[in-house]
Order: sequence, then C-alpha cells, then structure tokens
Amino acid sequence: MPSPVVTLEEFFRGADDSRTLFEHVLAAVESLGPVMVRVTKSQVAFRRRIAFAWVWMPRVALRGRGAPLVLTVGLRRRDASGRWKEVVEPYPGRFTHHLELWTPDQVDEQVIGWLSEAWDAAG
Repeated sequence: MPSPVVTLEEFFRGADDSRTLFEHVLAAVESLGPVMVRVTKSQVAFRRRIAFAWVWMPRVALRGRGAPLVLTVGLRRRDASGRWKEVVEPYPGRFTHHLELWTPDQVDEQVIGWLSEAWDAAG
C-alpha cells in the first residue's frame, strides 16, 4: 500500500532548517528540466518516468539526532566520492547514494552533476 500523500508544509512542519535545505535541492532539481514532486509522510521523491532522487529527514527516525536532511540519489553506477554517507546496491546495477546535508552550500556543482546524471537516466 503506498504511503499517504501529504503537503510540503505538513512534511516540514517544525523543521525550518530542513525546509531551507530542501528548497536548495528543489531549485537544483528543477534547473535540470521537468520533474514531478511527490510528498509522503516519510520522504519527498523527485520523478520523471521513474524516481531518481529523494530527500528525507533522519531526525524524525532518530528522535532529533542526525543531519537536517539526507539527499538520496539513484545512479546506475557506484560513485566513489568520499562525500557519500552510504552507498548501497539494492538491485544489480542500481545504486542508491546517501548524502547528509547540513548547509545549503553543500548543494554545489558536484551534487547538481549527480542529480543531472540521475535525472537523465530516469527519463
């Protein structure tokens, strides 16, 4: 059963720092081209034909600990950057890369490059 859809306001209620980081990610994603945004109780997904990136707040699950926001990017390869908190291969040839975001300046050209790669593959 799919997660219930909520509004961005509901998702980020009481988490202004997370919302600020999200707005930077959203601007980066929207700069790539058309994208659909789906908000559920646990995450915000960015989609084209398929989902290619997600943001979520680990503080919710970790009771106030952790980064304000995590950006998860789906790539068809394992990226070797040391910036990733974790990289997993849930399916052969599909890698999810988790990046903790603490400050808006972390949504930089390198991150936009990863998002662009994922956006292209999701089309």
